[in-house]
Amino acid sequence: MIDNAESHSAQTRNASIPEILLGGVSKQFGVGPQVLNDVSVKVAKGEFVSLLGPSGCGKSTLLRIVAGLTAPTSGAVTVNGMTPANAREMMSFIFQDATLLPWRTVAQNVGLGLELEHAARQWREERVQRLLKLVGLTHVSDQYPRQLSGGMKMRVSIARALVSRPRILLMDEPFAALDEMNRDRLNDELLRLYREQLWTVLFVTHSVAEAVYLSTRIIILAAHPGRVAHVRSVDLPWPREANIRFSAEFESQVASVSRLLRGVQAELAQQPIGEQR
Repeated sequence: MIDNAESHSAQTRNASIPEILLGGVSKQFGVGPQVLNDVSVKVAKGEFVSLLGPSGCGKSTLLRIVAGLTAPTSGAVTVNGMTPANAREMMSFIFQDATLLPWRTVAQNVGLGLELEHAARQWREERVQRLLKLVGLTHVSDQYPRQLSGGMKMRVSIARALVSRPRILLMDEPFAALDEMNRDRLNDELLRLYREQLWTVLFVTHSVAEAVYLSTRIIILAAHPGRVAHVRSVDLPWPREANIRFSAEFESQVASVSRLLRGVQAELAQQPIGEQR
C-alpha cells in the first residue's frame, strides 16, 4: 500500500534521478528463514529516507545490501547506476556503535582513513580540522574516546565518515543508544549537515518521531519476511526547525505513521509463533 502525501521538502531538487535503486531484492541466509522478500525501493538524489518496522523485518540487512556488505539472494541493486561494489567510494556507513579506536585521539580517529591512504600529513591534518569544526568538536581534538560523552563519540563517527566526501550516507540507528535530549541535539546537527552537504541519506530507526522529524519519506517494512508495507511522504515544512516537534502538524504526522506501524505489528502478532522467528 502506497500512501501519498505532498512533501514540502526542498529536497525535490533532482528528484527524478535515482541515487539508490532496489528491484525485487530478496535475502535468505543459508537454510534459515527468508529475511527480505521482493523489496523494491527507489531513493532519489538528495532525499532523506528512513526505514521503520518491527524488529526482524530486515532494515539493517537492507542497508548492508545497499552498502555492498551483504549480497542479495536475488534481485538487483544499483547506486548511481553502478553496483554497490563499484559505488563504494560514494558511500559512508555509520553504525549504532561509534567504534572508535580507544588508543587514538579524536583527530587521529577522524583521520585514520586518510592515514591509511598515505595522504600528505599537512593536507590530512587540515582536512581533519575542517571536519571537526563542521561537527563542533575542535575543542576535543586531542582527547581520547574514554573522555567523551556518547553524543560526542557519535559526532566523531560522523566526522570520520565524511573524510571521503561521500554523496550517500547509510545510517543504522546511529542515535539509538543516546538519551532523548542528546538524540534531539544530534538530529538537529544531522539536518544542518544534510542541508549543507546535499547528501542522499538512508536511515534506519525504531523511533517514529525521529523518522518524521528527519525524513522527506518514510518506508515501513513488514516482517517475516521483510517487505515494503507502506511508503509515506512527510508533509512538513522544509527546512525543519527544532520547534516543529511541538506543533500540532508534527504530532499529526507522528500519529499517522504510528497507526501504520501498529497495523504492521498487529499483522505480525497474528502470525503463528513458528513464523515469527
